Amino acid sequence: MTIRQQLPWPLRGLLFIVIIALGSAITFWAYGLGMNFTGANARGMKDEIEMLAKQVKELTSERDQLSSMANAAESQLNMVRATGNQFANQIKVLESENVRLKEDLAFFERLLPTNVGTQGIAIQRFRAEMLTPNQLRYRLLVIQGEKTAREFSGDLGLVVTVLQGGKNVMINFPDNKVGTDAARFKLSFKYYQRVEGVLTLPEGATVKTVQARVLGNGQIRAQQSVNL
Repeated sequence: MTIRQQLPWPLRGLLFIVIIALGSAITFWAYGLGMNFTGANARGMKDEIEMLAKQVKELTSERDQLSSMANAAESQLNMVRATGNQFANQIKVLESENVRLKEDLAFFERLLPTNVGTQGIAIQRFRAEMLTPNQLRYRLLVIQGEKTAREFSGDLGLVVTVLQGGKNVMINFPDNKVGTDAARFKLSFKYYQRVEGVLTLPEGATVKTVQARVLGNGQIRAQQSVNL
């Protein structure tokens, strides 16, 4: 025969409540410990992310500054190159003009009184060449050889002999009948004047000779011809 002692119901209820409370406390303690550990790691990662983001922002700003400096330097370099090209072109023009002036100086140094006509006017270095089938380029130098010469004013006349339609035809420049610009054929100088230009000829005309004439007071003061 076994005798079992049973706790009174109030004591059993109290013991049950104590066990539940103790389990809940242990659960909350474990949860809080885990949260504290996880929260510490999260704050550390957050700080590191913020630091890296700050470094990226600084590097991006530095990159943008260097890029702007590089663009400005490239623009400056392009300007310097363009200016250098302009100077190079100007130097070429000046060198070409210097050569021509030296040629003129050498010519005048070799000039003798017999080189000029009876009126003291002469045509020198007369050249003519075809640029296109109907465009003729001419260049010449008109001089006055007298040391005590006065200012000369006159006109330049060009007579171009062409073969057209099987016949020889003479074309005069300037031609007042067709309103040719006569201003570019005016002469005004004391010692010399360089003259050059381009003549437009009829289509299909073949140039044979070109004659240059210096006119003063309606008279021919000098003339010279070249064959093409």
